Amino acid sequence: MYSLIIAGGRGERLRPLTDNTPKPMLQVAGKPIAYYQVQQSILAGITDIIFLSGYLSSTIEKYFGDGKNLGINITYSVEMSPLGRGGAIRKALSILPLSDEPVIVFNGDVYSEFKILNLIDRYKSSKALNPNHAGTLLLRRYQSSYGIVEIDSNDIVTAFSEKPELPYWINAGVFALNLSIRDELPKIGDHETETFPRLAKEGRLGGIKTQQFCRSIDSFKDLADVETHMVTRKTRN
Repeated sequence: MYSLIIAGGRGERLRPLTDNTPKPMLQVAGKPIAYYQVQQSILAGITDIIFLSGYLSSTIEKYFGDGKNLGINITYSVEMSPLGRGGAIRKALSILPLSDEPVIVFNGDVYSEFKILNLIDRYKSSKALNPNHAGTLLLRRYQSSYGIVEIDSNDIVTAFSEKPELPYWINAGVFALNLSIRDELPKIGDHETETFPRLAKEGRLGGIKTQQFCRSIDSFKDLADVETHMVTRKTRN
C-alpha cells in the first residue's frame, strides 16, 4: 500500500522559515512535520511512500533518503514546474501499479494523531457499500480564527469564547483515494476546487470524523500550537 505526501509548495506564509526549508521539513518537537506522517504510514502497515516534491526537494531527499533506515520504501515525484496539489497527485498515481487498496494522501503541512488504519477501514467499508466510492476524507471540527462574543436576546454580552470549535466539519488534509480517479484529477490545478466538489455531487466521497488533535500548520501560531501540544503530551506521558 502507498501513501503520498504533498510537499511541493513554497510555504510563503511561513517565511523566512521556509526560505531555505520546505514547509513539511519545518521541525516540531525536534522532528520535521513530514516525519510524523511517515511514522503514521508505517504504523498503518503502508510499505511505500512517495513525496510529491518540488521546492527544495533535495532537502527532503537528504533527510529521508530511500527510507530504509526507517523500514519503509521512499521515492520522490519531483515537479519541474508547479502542478498544483491535484496535478501532483495525478502525476504520482500514474506510476502506481493497479490495486484495489486505497492510496493515502497527506497534505505535507498536517500534524494529526488520528490512526490511519481507521481511515483505511472506513474507506473499505464505504467501498463495499458503494462500488463507485472514490475517496474518504478525514474531517475535523472547524476552529474559529477569532474569539467569539456571546450575547442574550437583549444584546447583553454574556460570555467570551477564545477561538472555539464551531459546529462545522472541514477537510483535515488526510484522505484515502481509489486509484481509479487518477484521470478525474486535474493535470494542473487543485483537487479540492475541481475534483472533490464534483465527486461530492455524485455521492462518491465519504468522511470520517475525528476529535483527536489535528492541525494544518499555516502560520507561526499553528507551528507554536503544535509544538506546545506535543511537548505537553510528552510531559504527561
